[in-house]
Amino acid sequence: MNIEQVREYCLGKPYTEETFPFDQNTLVFKVAGKMFALIPLDKWEQGLASLNLKANPDYSQELRVEYESIEPGWHMNKKHWNSIYIYKGELQPKFIMELIDHSYNMVIKGMTKKMREQLG
Repeated sequence: MNIEQVREYCLGKPYTEETFPFDQNTLVFKVAGKMFALIPLDKWEQGLASLNLKANPDYSQELRVEYESIEPGWHMNKKHWNSIYIYKGELQPKFIMELIDHSYNMVIKGMTKKMREQLG
């Protein structure tokens, strides 16, 4: 997957916005103000494509055991976030999209009932 494919996929999620809350190199996708994906653009430019995604803690552990390309989230809460190293070529685009879906759904699930209702 290239950066535009990841960006378009994330922006295709309902109520998603892209922001740069930390610096000009870290593209962040949020749903209702909550982060679900972080992309270090400088790493992509260096050929080290990766992204950080939220995951259920148990699922995170399973993923880390099964895939060399998935590690505890760099600069993130290691229990809830994974770094996905796309550049290693181990993960298929369909699976990466499923991981993005999971992250997005985890954020939605963590919202209050009122917030979820407002999202429709």
